[in-house]
Amino acid sequence: MKLIAQYFPNLTPDQIEKFERMPLLYQEWNAQINVVSRQDIENLEERHILHSLAIAKVFDFVPGAELLDLGTGGGFPGIPLAVLFPEVQFVLIDGTGKKIRVVQEVANALGLSNVNAFQGRAEEIKAGANFDFVLTRGVTTLDKLLVWSQRVLKKKHQHAYPNGVIALKGGNLQQEIKLLPGKGKDYTEVFPIADFFKEPFFEEKSVVYVQG
Repeated sequence: MKLIAQYFPNLTPDQIEKFERMPLLYQEWNAQINVVSRQDIENLEERHILHSLAIAKVFDFVPGAELLDLGTGGGFPGIPLAVLFPEVQFVLIDGTGKKIRVVQEVANALGLSNVNAFQGRAEEIKAGANFDFVLTRGVTTLDKLLVWSQRVLKKKHQHAYPNGVIALKGGNLQQEIKLLPGKGKDYTEVFPIADFFKEPFFEEKSVVYVQG
């Protein structure tokens, strides 16, 4: 895991071991249940694991925080972040059952007791299911994400940034930001991932925060 070690030099031996095992686990499961494209499975460290960890270059989650990974797919960004933040609780949901099966199996194989995975849709999450942040990667537009997320965010804040949405997005985001309801557009920050990682893959990709 050369890239992970390069950008996150202070990992514990346990975290290093988990990150090293992750690509093999996904390759094994992808051969049975296709959750990652063939091109991406060959570049899993960069395009999925490191991409997910870009969030950690902006946000430092406190122990005991509760995060919801909405539309997690094969477990991104939730699984890599759960390795990096072992004292933070992660709930990963996706509407596709076979993807959630892979997420559960990978989390179990890595011993991630801080991960719970469920099949479901955003609309099915019960209001009052309290989370500090809702995480997503390439799920939908920011305005829809904000509407879905607001009812499950905690009222009490415990991070430098107020509770809200953290999305991994690509391309020009100005039109999406303009569509945000209310004051959402005024409480949005965009962090270019190219500021943290030098690989060409990350050009025009960003971590986007929207206050809930």
